[in-house]
Amino acid sequence: MSLIAREDAFFTRGMEELSAMFCKTDYVSEKFPFDSTDYYTQEMGKPLFRHFITFDRLICIPSLPDVKRATNELEERYALDGNRPINIDPGYICLEHVILATTKGYTHRPYLRDGIYADLTLMYRNKSFQPLEWTYPDYRQEAVIRLFNQFRKKYLEDLRGGQREPC
Repeated sequence: MSLIAREDAFFTRGMEELSAMFCKTDYVSEKFPFDSTDYYTQEMGKPLFRHFITFDRLICIPSLPDVKRATNELEERYALDGNRPINIDPGYICLEHVILATTKGYTHRPYLRDGIYADLTLMYRNKSFQPLEWTYPDYRQEAVIRLFNQFRKKYLEDLRGGQREPC
C-alpha cells in the first residue's frame, strides 16, 4: 500500500489501523516527498509525503476491491470537514506487474467490481519494473522502481522458500 499524508501522526495512525485490519506490516519505506503533482494539495495541504508499506500476509487478488473499499472507509473516518488527512492506495505486486486499485475508470483501467478498477502501473521487463505511458510520475522515479524491484525479489525468495503461498 501507499500512504500519503502531511503529518506523521496520521501516517502512524493509519498504518496501525491497516495492520489491525489486514495483518502486521513487514516493510515500511522511507518517507518520499509527494511533489510530482498538486492533485491533493487543496484537500490535504503541503508538503505531502508518501510511504510504501507491505504486509506479512499476501492477499488473494480477487479481494482487491474489498481492500480498496476498506481503505476508502478508513480515509473517510479520518476526514475533517470532508478533507482527508491521509490517502491510502492499496495494490498488489506479483512477478509480472504492479496493480493499484482505484475508483477512477480510464481506458487502461479494467473494471473489477463494486466501483473499483485495476490500474496496471508497472510491468516487469528486462530484469526490472518499467513504467508505462500512464504510470504516475512518482512511480516512475528510480528510487521507487528500485524499491518495487526489492519487493519483487523478496516475494520471489518467499515463494521459492515456501514461506508464502499465493492464493
